[in-house]
Amino acid sequence: MIRFLMNDREVCLDHCAPDMTVLEYLRTKAEQRGTKEGCASGDCGACTVVIAEAVGNRLQYRNVNSCITLLGSLHGKQLVTVEHLKQQGALHPVQQAMVDLHGSQCGFCTPGFIMSMFALYKSCELPSRADVEQALAGNLCRCTGYRPIIDAALSLAGKGSQDAFSAQEAITYSRLTNMVQQSPQASMQDGLHQFLIPRNSDELLALLTQHPNAKLVAGGTDFALSITQQLQQPEVVIYTGRVVELLQIEESEESISIGAAVSYTDMQSLLHKHFVSFAEMLERLGSLQVRNQGTLGGNIANASPIGDTPPVLLALDAILHVRSPAGRESLPIREFFTGYRQTKLPPSGFIETIEIPLQPERILNVYKISKRLDDDISAVCAAFSIELQDGVVRHARLGFGGMAATPARALNAEQALKDQPFTEQGIKAAQQALAQDFSPIDDVRASGAYRLQVAQNLLLRAVLEQANPSDEALEVVQYA
Repeated sequence: MIRFLMNDREVCLDHCAPDMTVLEYLRTKAEQRGTKEGCASGDCGACTVVIAEAVGNRLQYRNVNSCITLLGSLHGKQLVTVEHLKQQGALHPVQQAMVDLHGSQCGFCTPGFIMSMFALYKSCELPSRADVEQALAGNLCRCTGYRPIIDAALSLAGKGSQDAFSAQEAITYSRLTNMVQQSPQASMQDGLHQFLIPRNSDELLALLTQHPNAKLVAGGTDFALSITQQLQQPEVVIYTGRVVELLQIEESEESISIGAAVSYTDMQSLLHKHFVSFAEMLERLGSLQVRNQGTLGGNIANASPIGDTPPVLLALDAILHVRSPAGRESLPIREFFTGYRQTKLPPSGFIETIEIPLQPERILNVYKISKRLDDDISAVCAAFSIELQDGVVRHARLGFGGMAATPARALNAEQALKDQPFTEQGIKAAQQALAQDFSPIDDVRASGAYRLQVAQNLLLRAVLEQANPSDEALEVVQYA
């Protein structure tokens, strides 16, 4: 059985299909239809809801796309929908701001905007315009335009985040923690189809051994598309979002370790501390709704050739700590990808943590090239980790996505860079060597020739940025 709060009402579910999304449950089972269905792929934000979770000694509110959130992942959490925002018959301050500043016309997208604004209202008392734009980047509006919507969000700055939810926070926190304690063996079943929620790495290993063909889900931001777009019906889903070992973040003088089920949002501040360009690129990975659920481990294990994080991890020489029935082992990420969506992950195995060495002597440049700035898929993703001595390249690791069947290092280009001055002239051989490393294909996002040219140009950009670190002319938009 799974237990969660839907608004302020406790829901207990035992018999339910493991592939049911939160959106499907709301609209067809709970008959809460204020939440709208648009794209069913996590792109438009019409289905946005807010999930409150007991974190530390308080509730943490985050907006997510209900169309790609599996219902079982709500165990021990509160699902907040637009119907619950009114307070004693009056509009919530977020709703009132949208009315006062004329932020809604047809109203189809409005519930999603309201919920994203509500999450911002509960998490940031003095949001800047940049905060507002980031919070709303995953919500599309075709009628009003964004100016009045942004104005509505900005009008709430400094007015306090106190509301009926704040008044009930202690009670809600207690109810959520009690649910988890009283239902440690959480699961759902529909015939032979199961949704299983292990609590630790040992339980996860036991379940994978028992169900070797099970689908592992953490954020599910990609996996859910196989359900909503391809109509697949997985028999067994194992949710890793409560496996304590996979939710840890550790920092030492030599490295940082990030649990495979840690969300992009939760790891971003640590990355900002050590790898600024990596953290800044993450702000363009999906929308905030996606980053609130998507995980580093999932992006790696998915093994997509256009995943945004593997090229960076290749450049950083990350190490994957993997567990399987054969035991624990460490795999350098450079050896992990073996073919299109194929990896060295052993049978019934899973990634526990991702270890990233700290090498302060190296420069890291990360670039994402896509047709749209926010919430778009990469045509090319590149990451360069370079150590310079007196302007000469001593070591270089170049990671690329979108250039081959797997994320890959540009080994010939790396060799061509070694012992060369990091200048426009010094990188020419490396630019030419990229044609030996990759033969990118044509697809709907870009032609192979375009991809190769972009990859070569990004090396030049890294040189120009190194030579002119404060040149505002170089702060160009990273999309094509």
